Amino acid sequence: MSTDTRHPLPARLHTLAALAGLLERLEAAPTSASAAQYREVARRVSALLAAAEADEHLALLLDAAPHTAALYENLRYDVAGLCRSPLEAALNAELTASATIARARRR
Repeated sequence: MSTDTRHPLPARLHTLAALAGLLERLEAAPTSASAAQYREVARRVSALLAAAEADEHLALLLDAAPHTAALYENLRYDVAGLCRSPLEAALNAELTASATIARARRR
């Protein structure tokens, strides 16, 4: 006997979920689409994310789609920073960026 672990998304997120799934597949197989096709999918996902209400349904979708979650973080960085990234990874990214900026300033 299997248990259904899917979480039903509200209709307002169906298009985003479908495009997020496509983005995840494109990330897994980068040569399966042209650069222009990838950019268009990423652009559409970004537009839908910008308009999406931040709630538990969106959080579940982002948990299931890490590349879409990365886009979400980039769109919301000014108010939320790396809100969906594990703290250690976020800290390491910030330290690396700071070190790179410091090296560039010394040159």
